[in-house]
Amino acid sequence: MSDQHQGGNVQVMGEVLRRLTEVIESRKLANGGDPEKSYVSRLFSKGDDAILKKIGEEATETVMAAKDARAQGNNAGLLYECADLWFHSLVMLAQFDLKPEDVLRELARREGMSGIEEKTNRKLQDREQDEKKN
Repeated sequence: MSDQHQGGNVQVMGEVLRRLTEVIESRKLANGGDPEKSYVSRLFSKGDDAILKKIGEEATETVMAAKDARAQGNNAGLLYECADLWFHSLVMLAQFDLKPEDVLRELARREGMSGIEEKTNRKLQDREQDEKKN
């Protein structure tokens, strides 16, 4: 695949995320979102626990769809459920005043670092924070 074609895909993905993030932000109650007219506004009105519960449901559905895809060789359900999980993850990020760009920056920070190394560093940071608290 050419760099130009890949760049176009990245641009399209970024545009989709930008538009979706704007819509989600507009559904916040503070921005005029109406829980009677918008599913996302209704989630925001129910608070963190409702959003987190939905993330758990969508994660489970994604896992089950992956198992079905493995057994049946059809990825359509997995794609659908993964889109739901991503969408609800964006709602969760917005609830905590985070943006997709924040996640991308974190992924970029980890790029080139082994998962084992990243996990070890995280444990060290957690330990240091615990020592500061005590």
